[in-house]
Amino acid sequence: MNVVTRFAPSPTGALHIGSARTALFNWLYAKSKGGEFLLRIEDTDRKRSTDEATQAIFDGLGWLGLDWDGKTQSQFKNLKRHVDIAHKLVDLGKAYKCFCSESEISTIRENSKSSGKSKLFESPWRNVDPNEYPNSNFVIRLKTPLNGETEISDEVQGKVIWKNETIEDLVLLRSDGNPTYMLAVVVDDHDSKITHIIRGDDHLSNAAKQKLIYEALDWEIPIFAHIPLILGDDGKKMSKRHGATGTVEYQKLGYIPAGMRNYLTRLGWSHGNDEFFTTKDAISWFNLEGINKSSARFDFKKLEDINKKHIGIASTNELMSDLKNFSNVSSKINLTNSDIAKIEKALYCLKNNSKKIPDILSKAHFLITKRPIERDERASLALDESGKALLRELTPFLEDVTWSREGLEFAVNTCLDKTNLKLGQMVQPLKAALSGKMSTPSVFDMMVLLGPEEVQARLCDATHSTTS
Repeated sequence: MNVVTRFAPSPTGALHIGSARTALFNWLYAKSKGGEFLLRIEDTDRKRSTDEATQAIFDGLGWLGLDWDGKTQSQFKNLKRHVDIAHKLVDLGKAYKCFCSESEISTIRENSKSSGKSKLFESPWRNVDPNEYPNSNFVIRLKTPLNGETEISDEVQGKVIWKNETIEDLVLLRSDGNPTYMLAVVVDDHDSKITHIIRGDDHLSNAAKQKLIYEALDWEIPIFAHIPLILGDDGKKMSKRHGATGTVEYQKLGYIPAGMRNYLTRLGWSHGNDEFFTTKDAISWFNLEGINKSSARFDFKKLEDINKKHIGIASTNELMSDLKNFSNVSSKINLTNSDIAKIEKALYCLKNNSKKIPDILSKAHFLITKRPIERDERASLALDESGKALLRELTPFLEDVTWSREGLEFAVNTCLDKTNLKLGQMVQPLKAALSGKMSTPSVFDMMVLLGPEEVQARLCDATHSTTS
C-alpha cells in the first residue's frame, strides 16, 4: 500500500498547536512509510476563510519544517465535483431531496423529543417519488440505514460502534447549493487517494457519518486514527489561559523547530521511555500503535528542557537559520550583519544551557554591545572598589600572553597564585567589565572572542569608572 496522509485545516485563524501536532503525526507517518503527505485547505466557508489565515498555516508548517507533497489543494475549488456527487447519490437512490422548511424541521424535532425517539428528525421526503418533487428550495440528504450498526475500527480508539437508529439522514448539499463538510471531506479524501486519516478525536463521531457516505458510493474506506486532544496543565482543553496556543507564538518565544517537533511528537505518542530524540529517529520509530488513547497535558518546563537539548546539539548552520527566523518575527530584535557574523563565530559557547533563542542573544550581549559598557545592577555591584582592584592586578598578566583559551587561563591562574586569590573572586568583576551583565559565557570564551585590544579597553574603562 502506498500510504497517503493529509492535513486539512480550515483557514479561519492562526495554526493552533494542537493542529500542528496533528499535521506532524500525519507527516511523520507518511515519512515513516515512504508515502505522501498532502495539504488541503478546507476553505468552503467563504465568510470565515481568509488569505491571512491561509498564509499563517503555510508559515506555521514551514517554521516546523513540515513539507508537503504536490500542490496545496483548495476544497472550495472542488465545489462542482462535490455537487455532482450529491446529485449522483440521488440518481442512485442513495440520497433524496428534502423540501422541509426550518420551521417544519423544528416541529418534527420537538415532537420526536416528546415521544422519546432516539432519532429526532425523520424527513417525510425520504421515500417520495422524485417525479413528485416540487419546484422549490431543497437540501440533499443521505439515506442512512434505519437499523443495524455502523462500526469503525480505529487505530487509536479501537472498535467504536454507533446504532444507525440514532444517526439522522445527513445533509450533503445545502439549500444554497453548497456542499456540507461531511460530503466535501469524503469526496476530496477519495479523489486524493488518502489511505490514512489521522485527526483529533473531536472528529470521531464524524467518522461514522463519513463511512456511510463511503459505503453509499461504494468507495474504499480509509484507515482512521483519532488522536486525543492536548490539554492544559489543569486538565482542561488547551486555550489562551494556559499560555501560547498558536505556532507563531512559540516561534516568537524563541523555541526552535527541532525542539518543537520532538516535544509535540512525544505529546501523546511514545517509543518506550525515549523523551529526547531527533526528527530522523522520530521518522524511523513512528507508528500508530504508539499513540496514546488518553489526552496529554502540555508541560512548558518539559518543552524548555527538550528545546535546550536540541539547541545544544544543533549545528551552527541550523541555529543561525533559527536565529535569523526568530529575528524576522520579533519586533524587539534588530541585528546587523556584523552582529550576526559575531554571533555565528561565538555559537559554540552561546548555546550552552540556552533554553531558547533569546537566551543565546542575551549571552551574546558582550559581543554586540559598544563601549562604554552599560552595566545592570548586579554588574555594578561586582565592580565596586575591591572588584576594580582585582582587575588592576590582572591587567599586567594579559599584556604579553598567547591569546587563546589556554594562554588566558594560564595568565589568570598565574595572577591568582601570586595574589593568593581564587578564580571565583576574579570572575565576577571580569564579567561585569566585559559584558555589563552577570549571565554570560565563560570569561575565557569572552576574552578570546573579543580579542586583546577590546578586552584591554574594556578593563581600562571599568577600572577607571566612577563607582556610583
